[in-house]
Parts: sequence; structure tokens; C-alpha cells
Amino acid sequence: MSLSQSLPISEHPVPPAANAASCLTWSDLDPLHAGAVPQRYGMEIVLCDPGATLPGSYFGDAEAGLIGNRLYLRPDTPLHSMLHEGCHYICMDAQRRATLHTDAGGDFPEENGVCYLQILLADAIPGFGRERMFADMDAWGYTFRLGSARAWFEQDAQDARLWLREHGLTDDQDQPTWALRT
Repeated sequence: MSLSQSLPISEHPVPPAANAASCLTWSDLDPLHAGAVPQRYGMEIVLCDPGATLPGSYFGDAEAGLIGNRLYLRPDTPLHSMLHEGCHYICMDAQRRATLHTDAGGDFPEENGVCYLQILLADAIPGFGRERMFADMDAWGYTFRLGSARAWFEQDAQDARLWLREHGLTDDQDQPTWALRT
């Protein structure tokens, strides 16, 4: 199997799907719980006004923005977006984190690790969890070869698990180590 055949994620960013409005947002949960995960990794949550343009947002609209260690959110920012951008910060090396502005870059194995880690970290947010993360990723339009986030996570993400483990981001039980990639 070639590398391109093993990738669960589309090579090009896909804009939010029409049913993305059903995704859980920052304002749907207690911000102390939702913000605790990125803050545990040294990220700062910057809450912007409703309707404001989010600095560092790759997709624009309500999608989370990322500049340095600052994660920019609005009340309507989807939680999957907050965790996805936060996981980019976690998964990139220190050199890229030092110059991070909007486009996290990285390669396909890293992107797969980002998606896998965001699902794991969803369990650390009371009222969210991986089941809701699966549903929200599918509603937003993440593209997985097996057709859904759950199918990818359960049946086709061995490469992502190994990548996270090799970089010290998960342990041998697939639990987050709460460390940044060095």
C-alpha cells in the first residue's frame, strides 16, 4: 500500500459541511472544562466577540485560529475545531511552534496524529467525549477513507497511534501523556 493510499484525510482542506451547525460549540459547555485541555498544554484561550474575524483561522468564520500558543475562539467555535487546532500545536515540533501563524503545516502522518489525538482529548472534556467528537467530525465534513471518523479511529488508525507514541504524545495504552512534541 502506498502512502497516499493509506491516508484517511483529504490532501486539501475541505470547508465546513452544510450540517456543521449541529456541532457542539464553545458556548455549549462550561468554558472552564472545555479550556482546561488546551491550557494543560500551555495554550492560551483568547475568546473573541461573536461574529468577529478570528485571528489565525485557517478556514475563517467560526473555526478556531492558532497563532503561537494562542488559540482564538468565538462562542460559536466548534469544539472539534478548538481541539483540532490545539492538537496541531501539540503535535508539531518546537521549531514550528516558535513561528506558528494560521497554517500549522505538517505532513500526512502528523495530520493523522492530530485527528487521533483530538478524539482522545475529547474524553477529557465533560459533556463532550469521543462519541460526540465522532459525530461532529462527520457533520463538519472530515474525510476518512472508511467513511466515518469512528470507523477510521477503530479500524484504520494504527499509523496515527504509532506516530503519537513515537513522538511521546501517547503512552502504550493510547492515553495522552500531556506532553508537547519536542
